[in-house]
Amino acid sequence: MLDQGAAPPATEPTVPKATVLSALTRRKPVETLVEEGGQGEGGSLRRSLSMWQLTMISIGATLGTGIFVVLGEAVPEAGPAVTLAFVFAGLTALFSALSYAELAGTIPVAGSSYSYAYATMGELVAWVCGWCLLLEYGVSIAAVAVGWGDYLNELLDGTLGVTLPTALSAPPGDGGIFNLPALIVVLLAMVFLLGGAKESARANTIMVAVKIGALVLFCAIGFMGFKSGNYSDFMPLGPGSVGAAGAILFFSYIGFDAASTAGEEAKNPKRDLPRAIMLSLVIVTALYVLVSAVAVGAWDWKKFAGSEATLAAIMNDVTGQSFWGTLLAAGAVISIASVVLTVLYGQTRILFAMSRDGLVPKVFGKVHVKTGTPRVNTVIVSVFCGLLAAVVPLGELVNATSIGTLFAFALVNVAVVVLRYTRRDMERSFKVPFGPLFPALGFLFCGYSMYTLDLVTWKVFGGWMAVGLVFYFLYGMRRSRLASAEK
Repeated sequence: MLDQGAAPPATEPTVPKATVLSALTRRKPVETLVEEGGQGEGGSLRRSLSMWQLTMISIGATLGTGIFVVLGEAVPEAGPAVTLAFVFAGLTALFSALSYAELAGTIPVAGSSYSYAYATMGELVAWVCGWCLLLEYGVSIAAVAVGWGDYLNELLDGTLGVTLPTALSAPPGDGGIFNLPALIVVLLAMVFLLGGAKESARANTIMVAVKIGALVLFCAIGFMGFKSGNYSDFMPLGPGSVGAAGAILFFSYIGFDAASTAGEEAKNPKRDLPRAIMLSLVIVTALYVLVSAVAVGAWDWKKFAGSEATLAAIMNDVTGQSFWGTLLAAGAVISIASVVLTVLYGQTRILFAMSRDGLVPKVFGKVHVKTGTPRVNTVIVSVFCGLLAAVVPLGELVNATSIGTLFAFALVNVAVVVLRYTRRDMERSFKVPFGPLFPALGFLFCGYSMYTLDLVTWKVFGGWMAVGLVFYFLYGMRRSRLASAEK
């Protein structure tokens, strides 16, 4: 029997009944998001990135493994009309890019679509969006790192006549023990990022210049073997084939949003972020169309089926020498390294923003005073992604990056419309033309692309979302800074 004067027994703190509803409705004001820009635990991010460097970040994240391998998948779907399929995919991405450009100029912060959702649709939707981004960025880093090892082996074989043993270049389950190259490229990207945003942006700019040069070289050599007869039947598989190939090629555009994660390190974010996003999309689309047009002109489209390393094979076929294919492999090694660098950068900045809001542990929001970078955050993310690439066979999990990206894109298209109607008075450095029409089209295109993904991808996505919601209700909802302010 309890003593009347004794204190009641300790109990677990309870969450007020209104908290779940509050999580759906509480929003972080745009002014607060912008005011907090750059601020972290113990230091601040530094505004050092120019418009050109921001553009290179988006190009670096977008222009990677896609163009080096995607033709082997897309050309058999559309034939020579694959050039139109690239344009179709680019237009599909354009609608979402316009929404990103408006929000990036209006809310120039590190959280990208996570922060945009927080300001417009509430904390729970923002968490779901941020959780999708963690899946997109984390798994894609690992997947791209695995691809880097493949091209490294091709380069070593062409230059030195040796390759790394399978035991050290593939994870368990894929015939190996430990994928050492995948871990190495992630750790190299980590070293650049620890040096500071400006320094890593310079390195990325050099790598982007190299990979653009490699693609231009391919076009110059491929044009030497151009045969107009390869275009005699431009659409052999019918008009519907353009849309089918476009759905495949859309995923080659994922990454144009990377500049939006640099909102707190841009010198003039309101002006430069919209320009960088749109310019990067234009440059990437132009390169894709040019490369695909030359590739089909040099090779009969039926030869693409089942072909790997298509661009290198075309160069070797046109010149009759393996040297050019080896040179292109060197370009691919540098190209993929820049993707790892820029995507890893985006991952750390999104976690930085979520940490500042209290939804993930504070350690991800600590900024080093000397370098102005979230050092601990960068190390943790790099080691995790590096080990994921080195020891885990990704398989179908890679496709989950696409569905996570599309979901985030869809939310951004909704967010731009919501903010238009709830904050008409806000100053906007860029506005999506034709009111809600383009964002609506962007939403529909994203929804259609998600619909085309297979059942396994949806199951992985559903499992990831379930884990995320459990984490949010057990940790994020209780520790949110907005929740603390409500008490």
